[in-house]
Amino acid sequence: MVKLNRIYTKTGDDGTTGLGSGERRLKHDLRVEAYGTVDEANACVGLARLHTAEEFPEIDAMLARIQNDLFDLGADLATPDTGEKLEYEPLRIIDSQVGRIEADIDRLNQKLAPLRSFVLPGGSAASAALHLARTVARRAERHMVALAQRPDEAVTPAALKYINRVSDFLFVAARAVNDNGAKDVLWVPGKNR
Repeated sequence: MVKLNRIYTKTGDDGTTGLGSGERRLKHDLRVEAYGTVDEANACVGLARLHTAEEFPEIDAMLARIQNDLFDLGADLATPDTGEKLEYEPLRIIDSQVGRIEADIDRLNQKLAPLRSFVLPGGSAASAALHLARTVARRAERHMVALAQRPDEAVTPAALKYINRVSDFLFVAARAVNDNGAKDVLWVPGKNR
C-alpha cells in the first residue's frame, strides 16, 4: 500500500513524475494529464459533499464511494498495462464498480421529472457544485479517450466506462438535490436576444 514519509522528494524538479510502474513521464504527458484531471474531479466531488453531507445523506454516501473509486481510477491510469510483468498486481477499475454506479444512477433517476430542456448549473449550492464536478469528470474522460486512441498507450475498457458513468451520476445527483428536478434552472434558447 501507500507509504508517504516525505511530501517533497525533489524528483519532479526536472518536470517529470513517476508512474506506478516506475517509469518517468513529463508532467504534461497526456497520461499524467488524465489522472491529474481525475484527481481534480475528485476534489470537486469533495467540495460538493460539503453541501450534501447533512441534507442528502444517501447521495453523500454514494459520492463517498465515488471518491474512493476515483482514486482507484487514478491508480489504474498511473500504471499503464504495457504487457510487462510487474512485481505487484496493479489496481484496475472493474465492471462491478461500473455496475454499482449504474445502480445508483437508476435509483436517483426514478424520482426525477423528465427533462424538457437542457439544465443550467444552479438552483442550489449543492447542485451547482455537482455540475462543476460533472464538467471536470467530462474533461477527464476526454483526456482518457484521447490517451486510449494512441497506439502506444492502453486504458482499460472498464476505466473508460466508469468515468463516463461518473459524469452521468453527477448530472442525475445535481438534479436530485434540486428537489428532484423541481428547482432545476432550465435553458431557454435565445431568451436574451
